[in-house]
Amino acid sequence: MPKQPLASDLSLALAVSSALDLISPRIVNHHRRVAFIAYLIGVELKLPLPRLKDLVLAGLFHDIGAFSLQERLDTLSFEIVKPNRHAEIGYRLLRDFGPFVVPAGIIRYHHVPWRDGNGAWIDGNPVPLESHILHLADRIAVLIPEQSRVLEEVPAIAAEIGSTDGSRFRPDLMEAFDNLCGKEFFWLDAASLNPLERLASIIVSDSVELDIDSIVGFGQLLARVIDFRSPFTATHSAGVAASAEILARLSGFSDEDQVKIRVAGYLHDLGKLAVPTEVLEKAGALSGAEWNVIHTHTYFGFRTLQKVPAMETLNVWGSLHHEMLDGSGYPFHLTAKDLPRGARIMAVADIFSALAEDRPYRKGMARKEAVEIVERKARDGLLDREIVDTLDSNLDEIDEVRQEKTLRAMSEYDGFFSDIA
Repeated sequence: MPKQPLASDLSLALAVSSALDLISPRIVNHHRRVAFIAYLIGVELKLPLPRLKDLVLAGLFHDIGAFSLQERLDTLSFEIVKPNRHAEIGYRLLRDFGPFVVPAGIIRYHHVPWRDGNGAWIDGNPVPLESHILHLADRIAVLIPEQSRVLEEVPAIAAEIGSTDGSRFRPDLMEAFDNLCGKEFFWLDAASLNPLERLASIIVSDSVELDIDSIVGFGQLLARVIDFRSPFTATHSAGVAASAEILARLSGFSDEDQVKIRVAGYLHDLGKLAVPTEVLEKAGALSGAEWNVIHTHTYFGFRTLQKVPAMETLNVWGSLHHEMLDGSGYPFHLTAKDLPRGARIMAVADIFSALAEDRPYRKGMARKEAVEIVERKARDGLLDREIVDTLDSNLDEIDEVRQEKTLRAMSEYDGFFSDIA
C-alpha cells in the first residue's frame, strides 16, 4: 500500500491532547502547560533534543488514562488518590503505538515520588528521569492560576513545591525549578492560553509516514480512549469499523480505502469524549439539554482531527456519520451532493451497529429488526439506498463479523483493566 502524507509525531500528540481536553473546559490546557514546564526543566538539565521531544510528547497526554470527568478533575488536586492507576492505564493505551512507545514509559511512572532516592526504582524497574520531571511539572501546573494573577502567586507556589523536603521531588529537579522560579517569562508563558506556541520554533518534531501500520495503530489507540470510558461504549467503534469495512469492500472500494474506512470507524465517535459518562450511561430517556450535548460530538470530533491534515479523508468519512442526505443531519446539515460515499457508508454502519448493541436503556435489537429501521430511513431519503441494499443483501456476513469484532473488543476491555488496582 502506498505511503500516506507525512504527519509529525507532535501533531498526532496534539490531536490526542485536544481530544482529552474535550472531557471538560476546566482541564483545557493542562496537558500543554505540563508539557511546557517539563520541557523547560529538561532544558535546565541540558537534556538532548530527542529526550526533550519525548518529554513534551509525554506531557501532552500524561493523563490519558483518566477516563471519567471526575478522574480528570481529581488529577488537578495537588494530592491525588490512587495516582498510579491512571498512569498505568495511560502506559497500556500508548505502548503499542510506535511513535509513542518512549512517552508511554515516561507516563507510566509520572506519579512516583522521589522518597529520598527510593523512588529511583519501582517494582524492580528503573524510573526514568523524565518521569520525575513530568511529576514535578504536573504538580507545578496544578498550582498555577490564571495569567493575570500568576506572578503574585509565585511565592506560594514555590513554597508548596518546596515543602516536601526530598520526599516528593528529586533534588536536581528542585534546583532546576529554583533557577526558573525567578524568571517572569516562565510563569507568564506557563499560564498563557497556549503555552506550546512558545516552543513551536524550538521543538521541530520528526515526521511519521502514515503507512498501513501507523494508520491502524493510531486509530486503535484513539478508539480505546473513546470506548474504554464505559462498558456500554467498549465495543461500539470496533463494530462500526468492521461493518463499514465490509460495506466498503462490497461497494468496490480499493484495499487501501477499505483500511482507511476501518480506521475512520475507529475514530468516528472521537467527539464523544465531550459527552459526560452519566449521559452515555443514562438508563432513561435523554432530556433536551442532554440531546444537545450528544449533538456536539461529531462537531468536536471533526474539529479535533482537522489538526492532522494527513487524516483529512478519514475525518470526513468518520465525523460526518450523522449527516443525512436530505440535510436534516448534524452538525453541518450537509446534503447528498456534499457527502462522499465513505461518509454514507459510515452512517449506515453506525446506525445498524447502534441498533444491534445493548444500551443502558434497551437491549440490542435482532438484526432483521435493526435492518428494517435502516431501510425505513433509506425510504425516507436519509440514507443511501444502494448502501442499505448492500447491507440487507449481505446481512449474515456483516453481522457475523460485527459480532466477532465486538466480542473481541469486550474481551480486550475486560482484560485491559483486570489486574489494575
